[in-house]
Amino acid sequence: MKPIIYLYLLAILCLNANTLLAQSLNQTDEKTTAFLKQFRSDYNKHMLNNKQELITVYYADEIRLMPAFQKTIMSKGNALVYHKAFSARFDINEYEREAIETLDLGARVVETGLFTMKLKLRSSGKEYEVNGKYQDIWKKLENNKLSLITQAWNHNDRTEIDEHFRFVEVPAVQTAFQTHVPVNSNISFELAALNKLLEVCIIQGDNKVWSQFYTDDVILIANFNPIQQGRKAVEKYLEEEVNGMPVFEKLDIRNDEIDYLGAYVIEYASHVANWRYGESSGVNTGKNIRIWRREPDGSLKMFRQIGSYD
Repeated sequence: MKPIIYLYLLAILCLNANTLLAQSLNQTDEKTTAFLKQFRSDYNKHMLNNKQELITVYYADEIRLMPAFQKTIMSKGNALVYHKAFSARFDINEYEREAIETLDLGARVVETGLFTMKLKLRSSGKEYEVNGKYQDIWKKLENNKLSLITQAWNHNDRTEIDEHFRFVEVPAVQTAFQTHVPVNSNISFELAALNKLLEVCIIQGDNKVWSQFYTDDVILIANFNPIQQGRKAVEKYLEEEVNGMPVFEKLDIRNDEIDYLGAYVIEYASHVANWRYGESSGVNTGKNIRIWRREPDGSLKMFRQIGSYD
């Protein structure tokens, strides 16, 4: 066999091996898949019957809730206060979660899915239907069990009761105004630089460069939109997004936690936006989970992203 042909075949074998390894790392095993299915069932029952004991056994003490329209809720105790406030304001008639993806990222397991909810606002007696997306992040423990450390979700559409999903009585923080991660490591330096470029792209409405932040197999879980899956869908979404964007007089993108997993990085990000649209203006804050993946060429690209406003 000629040396050049041998090297070519060897390269193909290595590429296939790397592809299979990446796939095996991303797929949850049967035991984990069954565990996540049981949690979804227990979560559905909790939402319908206000049984917090069904979900507290899954929650880590340091759990972070990132609800739509609500500041970030830190700790298990505050998460339970949120659930109690939610059930006091709404009667849940129907609730269902459907997983669309479960990923094993090594030290973390990530589930992404859809939810549907039919509820009644107790104060008015009016009924509403809300559809949305969620992302749960689990930490692997030493005993091979899982502990839920993050829950984030947003809605597909705006509704007339959006403000009712904000609970000022629940202890919460605006992470955009909290201490951000210091630039003191290679990964924090890299993310800080990427976020600065992202700020410029958004301010300038440069959707072409903006789209280069994402992997070809990205899943973007944006607020008030259906899930965008794949680079081409995201490119189209961003092109439409910049056409309707306000003028950003200032935009500050930051992070308050970086979960470095080697080939993957989970970034807990937030932003402060000073905007102007016609004669209206204001300051908004929001929160994101960005899962970055190290690509074969060494670049760091966004693999999964979910966000919502505070």
